[in-house]
Amino acid sequence: MPGVAQTVTLTRVATLSTPIPPGEDLAALARSRATLVLHLAAAQIDAIVPRLLDGGYRPETPVAVVAFASWPQQRTLRGTLADIAARMHDAKITRTAVIVVGDVLTAEGFTDSYLYSVARHGRYAQ
Repeated sequence: MPGVAQTVTLTRVATLSTPIPPGEDLAALARSRATLVLHLAAAQIDAIVPRLLDGGYRPETPVAVVAFASWPQQRTLRGTLADIAARMHDAKITRTAVIVVGDVLTAEGFTDSYLYSVARHGRYAQ
């Protein structure tokens, strides 16, 4: 979204069996405040939120959690970094979820991409 978000980072959190390479820890990734997508991470939400806040996201940063995406029992939670852990606990979401963090989730009034604009091509790109 022009003027809102141009970068999306897909990552996971470190586990005992699989560490994260140097420089790719959550606090480092949060410094950019780009849209962040975490997979295989729902069970660690209580540890994730402080790392993201330490890295630079604000407590009011929007968060969406999609549990069981594309399954009949798919559920979506919305909140902020300040309340998403409690919302996930209340909803009993502890696995099989994708966590999306970033201002793009509540963006309004953004301009459309110039890539496909009439002004650029004189017609819509096909």
